[in-house]
Amino acid sequence: MAKKAVVLLSGGLDSTTVLAIAKDEGFLPYALSFRYGQRHEAELAAAAQVAAELGVEEHVIADVNLNVFGGSALTAAIDVPKQRSDAEMSQGIPVTYVPARNTVFLSIALAWAEVLEADDIFVGVNALDYSGYPDCRPEYIHAFEQMANLATKAAVEGRQQIQIHAPLIELSKAQIIERGLELGVDYAITHSCYDPDQEGRACGTCDSCSLRIKGFREAGVADPTRYQERFEVVA
Repeated sequence: MAKKAVVLLSGGLDSTTVLAIAKDEGFLPYALSFRYGQRHEAELAAAAQVAAELGVEEHVIADVNLNVFGGSALTAAIDVPKQRSDAEMSQGIPVTYVPARNTVFLSIALAWAEVLEADDIFVGVNALDYSGYPDCRPEYIHAFEQMANLATKAAVEGRQQIQIHAPLIELSKAQIIERGLELGVDYAITHSCYDPDQEGRACGTCDSCSLRIKGFREAGVADPTRYQERFEVVA
C-alpha cells in the first residue's frame, strides 16, 4: 500500500520537481501551499495547475498572514533586488528572505501529516542555489526533523516517525531541471519570479529568475518561462 506524504508546493520549479519525485517514489502526495501575505498570487495559480496536472490526493492552500510582520521584500513594501551578479547573490542573506517562513510552513505540514497519519514530508529546499537562506541548509532540515519527532502526540505514542525529505538539497539548479525533465515535468506551468507583472509574467532579473535562467542554460534546454516583454533571455 502506498504511503501518504505531505509535499510543500509553492508552484515553483523546485517544489514541482519534488512533487514529481515523491510520486515517482510511490508516495500518495498531499500538496500543501500557502497564502502567506506574499505580494502576488501568481505562484498559487501555478501551484493549483501543477497539483492538477501532476495529480495529488488533495491540495490545500493554507492562510498564514506573515505580512503582519513584514521584514521581507516578499511581504512588505521593500524593493526586490534586481540584476545582481552571482558574486552579489552569494554575499549575505537577501531581503527576499521571509523570517521563519520554512519553520512556519514545515510546522503546518507536520500538523497535517499527523492528521493524515503520514510519516513523510517533502520540501524543495536547496543548499547550493539557495540565495543564502538559513532555513534551506541541511543542518536546519535535520534539526527540524529531530524536533518534529518530539512534537506530536502520534510520535510520542510511537505511531509516527517523521522523515523530512529534501531530495534537491545538494543539487544545482541545472541538475534539478534535468531530474524533473526525466520525470516528465512541464516547467512552463511553474512560477519562480519574485516580482511578476499583473499577467503573471516573470521579470527575468530578480535573484530567483536569474537562478532559473542560469539553470536552464547550464542544463542545455530551452527555458519555457513567460517573461515580460522588456526582458528577453539570451541563450
